[in-house]
Amino acid sequence: MRLVIQRVSRASVTVENQIIGEIGTGLLVLLGIEHEDSDEDSDWLVAKMIQMRIFSDKEGKMNCSLQDIQGELLVISQFTLHASTKKGNRPSFIAAARPEQAIPLYESFLRKAESALGKPVQAGSFGADMKVNLLNDGPVTIIIDSKNRE
Repeated sequence: MRLVIQRVSRASVTVENQIIGEIGTGLLVLLGIEHEDSDEDSDWLVAKMIQMRIFSDKEGKMNCSLQDIQGELLVISQFTLHASTKKGNRPSFIAAARPEQAIPLYESFLRKAESALGKPVQAGSFGADMKVNLLNDGPVTIIIDSKNRE
């Protein structure tokens, strides 16, 4: 699993001209699932994401986590995070999980994030054509891959 985490002042996701998810201060997370991913990947990523200290404390230093600031979370599924660009100019998405595997993992990730945060998590619509609007704060953007636990 791969996450692109963006610290935001606000973010929303729209499907067919309807806002289906919206947050204020918190994290917009793009989630890519590949066919080798499991619940173990999800567990590790949720814990890492919720506890990552990327929000400013009173001195302006990044010492606070999403939990610490009681921030909000918007998670969008995005299979293109697993694009392979080795050959030619058309990306290959062969590493991305098929919907029958990815949807349960995506839904599990959302439930685990809600449990860890202790409040509802906003989400996109799996497989839909979505428009994502955000105000990146910082900007702070971090990429985490469960297969590369640095």
